[in-house]
Amino acid sequence: MQTEKQPGYKFSEIIADPVIRKRWEKVQKYFFLRESTYDMSNRCNIRCEGCYYFAGESKKQFADENRDPAAWKQLFEAEKERGITFVVLAGAEPALAPELCRVCFDVIPLGAIATNGLKPIPQDIDYRIHISTWGNDTTSLAVRKAPDMLVRQMENYKDDPRAVFVYTFSPVNIDEAREVTELLAKGGQQITFNMFSAPVGYNGHLRHTPETLAQTRRVMTELLAEFPTTVLFSPYNILAHTEEKGLHELFSCSYPRMNPSTDIGLGRSFRQYRTDLAWDREAACCVPDTDCDDCRHYAAGSAVVTARMYRHATDPATFSAWLDYVDTYLAVWVRGYDKGKNLCEHPVIPIG
Repeated sequence: MQTEKQPGYKFSEIIADPVIRKRWEKVQKYFFLRESTYDMSNRCNIRCEGCYYFAGESKKQFADENRDPAAWKQLFEAEKERGITFVVLAGAEPALAPELCRVCFDVIPLGAIATNGLKPIPQDIDYRIHISTWGNDTTSLAVRKAPDMLVRQMENYKDDPRAVFVYTFSPVNIDEAREVTELLAKGGQQITFNMFSAPVGYNGHLRHTPETLAQTRRVMTELLAEFPTTVLFSPYNILAHTEEKGLHELFSCSYPRMNPSTDIGLGRSFRQYRTDLAWDREAACCVPDTDCDDCRHYAAGSAVVTARMYRHATDPATFSAWLDYVDTYLAVWVRGYDKGKNLCEHPVIPIG
């Protein structure tokens, strides 16, 4: 059940509530974050169905791989000078280029690395580590062609405070999310949720339907309630990412690929560098070559939803839901940031 929005509030009245004000002051400290993303390697040690990197028309997978640490250091120093304060290292598999990841950390110390988790990232690279999880080991073998994935991932990142497991819900693994969450909870590890968002041209069995979106919403809600310290998520995250409409239709995507404006925000600052250190504004996106109409990706939401603060600053409940979303985003992406208790249990998506 969703609460009705209450019109007519001034922002000062919304944050007059001491609980809301405290959370607002907590997240506001991180408004200096300015991100860009970087493909560190065009190699991978597995090959997954529906992989974003090896799909699409931007041809990022065919870029030459620059393995010169000095060249990367020069790039990151220029990025820091440009105002970038947060990096997301991805590609095919960044763990195959640890020396380049280390160069980045030495220049820009805030960031995250997206990895399949089969090769550990050295401890001295103190970024948040996002470990991609697509189901239990049976499904991972079928979809990702790798045996014992979860077992190996958990062993590689046991007692590692950098790590958060990112469970990507697809139509084939919804019922496995409980099994995986329980295993991670027993191991003292944390999990957040993602939605499979089809690459351009993909029409396979991993693409969501209205029925699987509704089923995913139910399972996410159950797991968040039952594992509140293991699951880094909020009711508003669940609502926003399991709607039949994608994130772009709901919130209007801020990334350059869908945003022609270069005046402010991501349209001006965001770049997605390929392994040859080049970038293309027309293709620049947090997850390039995703079908934008089907995008419900957690990385996209981290920027797209959080950028819509004023749309949510209409009443205490709606603003609290947005604060929950931002609090979740920061806990998932920023090392050392601790998630607080969710403030809004029954959010509503503001329209327009």
